[in-house]
This record gives sequence, structure tokens and C-alpha cells, in this order.
Amino acid sequence: MERLLRYRVFFLAIMTTILVHPHGITSQDSTSFPTIGKVVRHQDLINDIIPLDAEIEFLAPGFEWSEGPLWIQDTGGSYLMFSDIPRNSVMKWEEGVGISLFMKPSGYTGITDYGREPGSNGLALDLQGHIIFCEHGDRRISRLEKGGGKKTLVDSYKGKRLNSPNDAVVKSNGDIYFTDPPYGLPQGHRDPRRELDFCGVFRLSTSGELTLLTKEMTRPNGIAFSPDEEVLYVSQSDSKNAIIKAFPVKSDGTLGSAEVLHDFAGLMGEYPGGPDGLKVDQHGNLFATGPGGVHIITPEGNLLGRIHTGKRTSNCAWGDDGSVLYMTVDDYVCRIKTKTKGARWRNL
Repeated sequence: MERLLRYRVFFLAIMTTILVHPHGITSQDSTSFPTIGKVVRHQDLINDIIPLDAEIEFLAPGFEWSEGPLWIQDTGGSYLMFSDIPRNSVMKWEEGVGISLFMKPSGYTGITDYGREPGSNGLALDLQGHIIFCEHGDRRISRLEKGGGKKTLVDSYKGKRLNSPNDAVVKSNGDIYFTDPPYGLPQGHRDPRRELDFCGVFRLSTSGELTLLTKEMTRPNGIAFSPDEEVLYVSQSDSKNAIIKAFPVKSDGTLGSAEVLHDFAGLMGEYPGGPDGLKVDQHGNLFATGPGGVHIITPEGNLLGRIHTGKRTSNCAWGDDGSVLYMTVDDYVCRIKTKTKGARWRNL
């Protein structure tokens, strides 16, 4: 009975703060948000990263599978964008305004059904402030042009279509590094439409050249650079080998031999979810989604703690002044304030 009462109080608090309307549009009172979860602190060093009084704020519900958060700050204002993959949409959340639809379709422009995850996944910004899309259904990396149209940057490797680009990071020279697992294909890795027999990590140079960097990972997913860009981190969302690998980046932009930075095996199955998206702060700490939430890991691979959402957590992104971590958590979006900032944080 007590547990049920707590649930009802929590539900009412959410609905008081966020009024959901048809088509995902919401109105919002942003002065006070409900809170969820907790911060699990394994080592004291985490207290220098996440304040002791920090809370996970529940911002908006009602999505099928939220992914790819990206903070936008331009002349049009500041807001969070993120993908709702099953609904083939990109949503926009703005403080004091709430949720609105930014784009539909976002990742699939065909005329027939294309499985349960047709939309865009990871989102990124290039050096000119264009939005980069990892598109599942259209199996490409695309760019939103200033006039509103989309341009295909790459959709094939050596004449064979990509699987379903998942996540991307833009290097300081403008090159786009991205992962290409089969999750967006209607039948996954067994889909007859699949043309590549591996899941790659690729680099798309500013000249348009596509380079396969590695195909050693079974399910490459989240991707991020260390602050000095000398290391590329790639998470592997394989339940049988749930890890994060660290690849040294060579002077020509290709990758050296990887080491396993962190292994989630001990927590797989104990909490919902697994390794997915990740980001890095200015000190090189990884904020990596994994079982139960976002795991904070040092560049040496030591686990400092976990932002425990208690649900499958897909990805995260820095926002506001670079110190607020926004998280896409299954069917909702939340955030937490930190004492650090995102690596190479810049305001556009």
C-alpha cells in the first residue's frame, strides 16, 4: 500500500508539471520538476563531479524510445533535440515551453513499413552548426542544410549499403566518426536487405572519403573522443560482451589497437539496459550509459559511480552552459546538474 501511494504521488507530480497533449506536444511549468532515481557513489572522487545534493529531474514523458540527445544554442534560442526512433521523429524540448515536434520523418522516407526503429538515432553538430543525422531507415549519414533540406553525406561503403548508422561524433578537423550496427534493419543482423557482413566504425572525412576504421566490434554503438582527441571510445551493446573499448587515434586519423576500458558484465541483467551512448567531460571522464543508468568512468577505466535512473538509458548530452547532463531514458527525458563540463564545450 505504501509503495502504491508513493507511485500515485509521483504520477500526480509529473502530470502537474507536464500536461501531455495529442501528437506529443506538451505545455510545461518549468519552475519545478519531479525527481527520480539517485546517484550511486562508489568513490569519493565522484563528489567533485556530481554535487551531493544533485537530483535527477524528470522533464518530459510520452515517447516510445528516446535517443540521440543534442543541445542546440543559436540565434533561435537554446533547446534540446532528440530522436524518438520508433515514431520516425525528432523532438524538441525547450525550458518553459515543453515538447514540440521538430521533424518527421527523421530517418525513413520510404512508403512501406520499415520495422520498429525506422527513425534517426544519434544527432551531432558539424563545425558549421549543421545538424548531422544517423538515419536507420534510409541507412545514411545526412546533414540538415540551412535552407531546410537534407543532404546525404554517405550511405554506402565500397558499393554496399550501410547497415543502420547509430551514433556519430565530429572531430575538431570536421571529420565524422560513426558506428554502424544493424539495429535499424527490420530483422536486425539477419535482415535479407543487409549488404555488409560486419558492423563497422567509420570515418567520413571532410573531403567525402569514407574509411573503415575497424570491424572488430560485434555491436559498435556509442562513440566519443577524449578531450585531446588522442583516444576514441566506442561502446559495444552486445549482451554477451558488454564493454567499452579505447582506440588510440593515429596522426592520420585512423585507429591503433584497442584496449578494453570497461566491462559491464557484472551488472548485465541486474539492472535494465546495457552499454549504449556515451559522452566525455573536460577532464576525460566518461559518462557512459549502461545497466541502470549513466556510469561515470575515469580515463583509466575506474568506475566512480552511477546516475541511477533505474530504466534503460540510451544516451546523454551536455547542455545549458555545458555543465548539465541531459539523458534520454526509455520513454522519457531527464537531466542532472554537475560540477564539470563537456569536453570541447562550445557555444554556437
